[in-house]
Amino acid sequence: MSRATPKSPNLAAIARREDAEAALKRITSIGLLDKSRKVIRREDRVEIPVLRQLSEFDMVVQESPSFYLKLPELSAALQDRIPEKCLSLLPRGWFILGDVIIVKIHPLLRDYESQIGHALLQYYPRCSTVLADEGIAGQMRQPVRRTIVGNRTRTRHRENGVVFHLDAREVMFSAGNLRERTRMSRLGQGEMVVDMFAGIGYFSIPMAVHSRPKKVLAIELNPNAYEFLCQNIRANHVQDIVHPILGDCALETPRAIADRVLMGMIQVTDRYLETGISALKPGGTLHYHQTIPSRQFPEAAVREVKEAAEALGRRAEILKCLRVKKFSPGMVHAVIDARIDSDF
Repeated sequence: MSRATPKSPNLAAIARREDAEAALKRITSIGLLDKSRKVIRREDRVEIPVLRQLSEFDMVVQESPSFYLKLPELSAALQDRIPEKCLSLLPRGWFILGDVIIVKIHPLLRDYESQIGHALLQYYPRCSTVLADEGIAGQMRQPVRRTIVGNRTRTRHRENGVVFHLDAREVMFSAGNLRERTRMSRLGQGEMVVDMFAGIGYFSIPMAVHSRPKKVLAIELNPNAYEFLCQNIRANHVQDIVHPILGDCALETPRAIADRVLMGMIQVTDRYLETGISALKPGGTLHYHQTIPSRQFPEAAVREVKEAAEALGRRAEILKCLRVKKFSPGMVHAVIDARIDSDF
């Protein structure tokens, strides 16, 4: 491994695979992560792209760095098609599910959304539909989206070796949760797992495909999401592992049988914490998702887990506290990993 000089381009910090998560968090916290390049995983180490030399890490110059694709500038395509004063309001980001593009449109651009949609389809000719994203609504956290170009919203999305069938207008699928879905795919081997908010199989199916748990009980209340959950179980050939249950996890979650419980909902998840903890055998692992104020990360979510365990006469040992993504201004989507023991 060659040592890099301070002025060398494409610097990367080296970390062992088991230390990579902590190293990435440290580099991000000091503002030196190079976001134009991807983290590269080797057999025994991880290369984390950085902006300059860091004395606390071994460094390497990447001969073949992997760069993120730069999103096209919509202003270039729409320069003569919308008023000049509106160009600064054009969206700077969007995400793609299968062949559907999902984008947030500024309210003042409502009259020009068709032009925006067609411009996006020019950049992504394999896509056929563009949806305007207007948030999430209802107890089942269904997306509020309008079709602005195209007419087919059912699609097939592939990531991390897993196929997801979904309707992008009817069910949630967050591009920002990819890292967490990938992390979950490496856990659960040989275990009994309960997924309390299974959705279309966001966590259950990657785990089943890559780690092969003994059994996953995937509970989902939304009939539309449940339909796709069953389809995705079949599409990924994990019928022998993932067992779908249509119903309310408050009623359907079994007690004291699980080695691992996934609580992948946010905002209302605290209402089900005692149910999730009760499903675990002594020594089992809880993955608790919640939205909390950024300034209270991770203390607020940790407190919720510990208090719920104490209410049941059990003890929570916190294993990890991770930021999944920014949820809204001043709010973060967090996940807390905790080992739940039988008593004090």
